[in-house]
Amino acid sequence: MIFLTALPLFWIMISASRGGHWGAWMPSSISAFEGTCVSIPCRFDFPDELRPAVVHGVWYFNSPYPKNYPPVVFKSRTQVVHESFQGRSRLLGALGLRNCTLLLSNLSPELGGKYYFRGDLGGYNQYTFSEHSVLDIINTPNIMVPPEVVAGTEVEVSCMVPDNCPEMHPELSWLGHEGLGEPAVLGRLREDEGTWVQVSLLHFVPTREANGYRLGCQASFPNTTLQFEGYASLDVKYPPVIVEMNSSVEAIEGSHVSLLCGADSNPPPLLTWMRDGTVLREAVTESLSLELDEVTPAEDGVYACLAENAYGQDNRTVGLSVMYAPWKPTVNGTVVAVEGETVSILCSTQSNPDPILTIFKEKQILATVIYESELQLELPAIMPEDDGEYWCVAENRYGQRATAFNLSVEFAPVILLESHCAAARDTVQCLCVVKANPEPSVAFELPSRNVTVNETEREFVYSERSGLLLTSILTLRGQAQAPPRVICSSHNLYGTKSLELPFQGAHRLMWAKIGPVGAVVAFAILIAIVCYITQTRRKKNVTESASFPAGDDPPVLFSSDFRISGVPEKYESERRLGSERRLLGLRGEPPELDLSYSHSDLGKRPTKDSYTLTEELAEYAEIRVK
Repeated sequence: MIFLTALPLFWIMISASRGGHWGAWMPSSISAFEGTCVSIPCRFDFPDELRPAVVHGVWYFNSPYPKNYPPVVFKSRTQVVHESFQGRSRLLGALGLRNCTLLLSNLSPELGGKYYFRGDLGGYNQYTFSEHSVLDIINTPNIMVPPEVVAGTEVEVSCMVPDNCPEMHPELSWLGHEGLGEPAVLGRLREDEGTWVQVSLLHFVPTREANGYRLGCQASFPNTTLQFEGYASLDVKYPPVIVEMNSSVEAIEGSHVSLLCGADSNPPPLLTWMRDGTVLREAVTESLSLELDEVTPAEDGVYACLAENAYGQDNRTVGLSVMYAPWKPTVNGTVVAVEGETVSILCSTQSNPDPILTIFKEKQILATVIYESELQLELPAIMPEDDGEYWCVAENRYGQRATAFNLSVEFAPVILLESHCAAARDTVQCLCVVKANPEPSVAFELPSRNVTVNETEREFVYSERSGLLLTSILTLRGQAQAPPRVICSSHNLYGTKSLELPFQGAHRLMWAKIGPVGAVVAFAILIAIVCYITQTRRKKNVTESASFPAGDDPPVLFSSDFRISGVPEKYESERRLGSERRLLGLRGEPPELDLSYSHSDLGKRPTKDSYTLTEELAEYAEIRVK
């Protein structure tokens, strides 16, 4: 324990000032507990030349001037005092030794105030000193806490009570200090102005949990029932700690999202919501929310909450995952390829969660991948059969989107086996069905007559393109005894293909037996059968659809049966029948090439009125033969 044993300053001044001047020294303020006593130390001086035989003195309350009739606290001449001080005041010092120390007992609040001393040396040698002491009657100990208490830094808290009653000395104890440390009682200390105090110290390292802790000190007086308690709340400063935060958040596109951040700190923190270094919202508060209306995939990401004050900072992050249906897939890669080449097609999309990607053609799945945003389709050594429309479908539990694309395979002409010639009584029709890409040119050669007719000569040839198939019909009319040899030749930039068309029907007389009408009907049936067969092989080129009807859904149900929707079977049958009818010339029969005229007949043609288109074609053919 530390004890202040040095003499107070005013006692030293008294010793040095002896020289005959009126003066007094006492503490400017002094305190004591209610119900106890207090000793007000006092020293005074007067001129040496006065040499009084007896020295008297008077203590006044709240006024130094007798003419104001202040209450008399103590009077050595008459012992007459104010009723408030009867039995409560007495002089402890010897006035002859210039000691005017006053003792007040059984203190009550009304005794608090100013106390003045007046020296009386007899006659006119009386003097009221302007120096005075202010008495403070208290009933709580004084707990002194440092102006700044920081968590993690050792702090000293003191409990101080006055000890100016020579008859009663207080004892100190701490209340509610458990967990903070053991107190150290320093004992009785003397202050600079001659008063005494009892001091107890408590050393501890505060934590953030100690903020607002109510710490008490108790002063008790042995052998009495007097007890006095005082309390102080600890204001512990500490840096922020984020104590409230969303965990990872999943939200559906277009919904409302609220992110909450709460921090514990003293003083309150500055809370800031940030994303990618951009401040979204901030405020000095203990809790701050970030409201996101109608979230989009662009708002998917990591959000950070920063809490800071003068003593430190803390931060935490939360991930926001915006769930949405796949975007319309994009297709990159080869859309036009030459037969035999390797084709690579990349289908990609974006969604959350990642989608199931599928590429299919005509209900057949070609490639699929689960929970990936990209799908690569490799077609080695591509063939004409690979030509056509493809679909890339992306789906997750929030929806489905699809994109159609066409793959065009370029290849040399192929003359199909259904190509042939057929004869009626006076007519031969030759059918040449060619599969090629790009569209080929077709020519009919008659080697025996040294005649070549191509499809541009529409007077003789009727042609129709359907997908990759080109169907050309050459009509011949004449009186030849034997069927002519007809060679179909097709050419595009990848090559040339020729085929001598087989003749169906041994002799035209066979056709004569069934008559002209029967021949036409039979030939129509034959052409219809051929067209039906060719239609089943047809490959339809469809330009890529910009979007699907009804929300870009593909014409298949990817997760079920892949049945093409939107094309009724009845409509498909009618479309095929219409194509066959066009091939049969129901819109207008193709012109006939009449080869029955000879060179001598060229000048014997009928008049213009009866001159037919068939005869013009015959003339053209005869001229070319010549």
